[in-house]
Amino acid sequence: MKKPFRMAASLVLAGVMTFTAVGCSKTPASDVGQAPAQSAAGDAGKGAADNKPITLTGFSGNNANWDDMQSEVGKIIQQKTGVSLKMEFSLSSTDQKIPLMISSGQYPDLILPSGDAGKLVDAGALIDLTDLIDKYAPNLKKIYGPYMKRLRWSNDDHAIYVLPTLGGVDQTDFDAGGIFALQHAVVKELGYPKIRTLQDYENVIKTYKDKHPTIDGKPTIGLSLNADDWRILISVTNPAVYATGLQDDGEFYIDPKTYQASLHYLRPEEKEYFRWLNHMNDIGLMDPESFVQKFDQYNAKIASGRVLGLIDAWWDIGGGVDALNKDGKSDRTYGFYPVTMNENIKDHSFQDRGYLAGWGTAITKSNKDPVRTIKFLDWLASDEAQVLNNWGVEGVDYKVENGKRVIPPDQLERRTKDTANWQKATGIGNYGGFSARWGDGVTDPTGNTYTTNNVEQIVQKYPDAAKDVLSHYNAKTWKDLFPKKEEFPVKPWGAAWNIPMPTGSDADVIFQKCEEIMKKRVPEAILAKPDQFDTVWQNFMNDLDKAGAKKLGEMYTKLVQDRVKLWNE
Repeated sequence: MKKPFRMAASLVLAGVMTFTAVGCSKTPASDVGQAPAQSAAGDAGKGAADNKPITLTGFSGNNANWDDMQSEVGKIIQQKTGVSLKMEFSLSSTDQKIPLMISSGQYPDLILPSGDAGKLVDAGALIDLTDLIDKYAPNLKKIYGPYMKRLRWSNDDHAIYVLPTLGGVDQTDFDAGGIFALQHAVVKELGYPKIRTLQDYENVIKTYKDKHPTIDGKPTIGLSLNADDWRILISVTNPAVYATGLQDDGEFYIDPKTYQASLHYLRPEEKEYFRWLNHMNDIGLMDPESFVQKFDQYNAKIASGRVLGLIDAWWDIGGGVDALNKDGKSDRTYGFYPVTMNENIKDHSFQDRGYLAGWGTAITKSNKDPVRTIKFLDWLASDEAQVLNNWGVEGVDYKVENGKRVIPPDQLERRTKDTANWQKATGIGNYGGFSARWGDGVTDPTGNTYTTNNVEQIVQKYPDAAKDVLSHYNAKTWKDLFPKKEEFPVKPWGAAWNIPMPTGSDADVIFQKCEEIMKKRVPEAILAKPDQFDTVWQNFMNDLDKAGAKKLGEMYTKLVQDRVKLWNE
């Protein structure tokens, strides 16, 4: 799981209940279940006035900002649809709630199963949504449009079990999502140096730390990593992929010509990235608590303003960054740089994957009114609902000036400096990820974008310290520093982390063994004495070989090849 790394896909459930964890429709649909005028969706408009109260139960990944539909946005959704959501959330990545559901045969009405959809399909827990979409969901058909093939489960089973909500359709990414981060105060004091390679990154951290051994009376930390539970994938192993010139495909490397798959850390190039981390630890630039600290401790360090560099996704450092902004320490927040092993390697962050489909919302066999439920999900995909979920209430959260939606300065400050409390209070962002939505940059019939994410809004949200740093690099956003998507081919398999592995299969069993080996050996290699690194790494390779890594690659290759066929036949 990731995003921009694999695990972000899971966090889209802190997200996907932002469902974001971060909308082209031409005909508004302003009432529940109501099809656009002259729709060919048969009886999709029937029952449009049927908004008698109904409660739908649901289960999803954690969302600390869930408002229980008590926010203004939540109340409007209830008023428009008659639907109340009674949600239950997982407590962690190791939560066993879904296996327990399968064991008992009892399911909520709606479920956002993340990577567990395969288990639910195998158990017969999810219903096929194909006919429901065709008969009752004109908004869903309009948005998914040319990507409907990507909603099919497999080459052997063309049923649609999940409405993809992992990302918006026709998405344009306007900003960098993380990886190699440096405090604005650091690059400013050092005269805005070139930051392109690992050596550049290391030099900046070392120079500043030598000059400032303490910050606000506490020891300065050069670089901190977050290895708490699954986050080791985001902050420790995934960056090796980007630093060596690839884009995240989960735990796998996919040969772009043959689609042959192998665990990505088997690549010799990545060994050298981990050797660099070993070096950073050896010279005292890496936080010695990186592999023992918990997520809250990590963000507390960030909030203290004394961590100069981070290797992480933006959504994983949000708590610490929000605290810095609220404390008026925006110069201690971070910018993102396209750092790779050397200047001959390009960062592939913005390589085009196409529409990913994959993880999202499913209706279970326990649901007593699938028609009412699909109409509710279809309304959430309407123009009206998408504007509500992204912008909020007109006159309260935004206003319209000369036909353009504008966020007032006071509301923008709340969104930027107190994001968690703002989201829970307003409900904005809590409902979009239940259903299909347009991505950033897509415009609605009024000429405004469905989402608030565009270059102008992004720049407006930046603190002055970020704007200053970017101006010295002749850039408006962090994305401007990175290679453009046009420099790379589109990936025909999308993202490998989005390809489900059959539950309980040989591939699944071997994969779990390899993951456990990785979680032990990678920290061991990074923390070893430099003269012991090669020995530890070879032990890592030997362990993977004994666990069946080669066989795993062969089996995953078949899954990737099947995905390419399914999406492109």
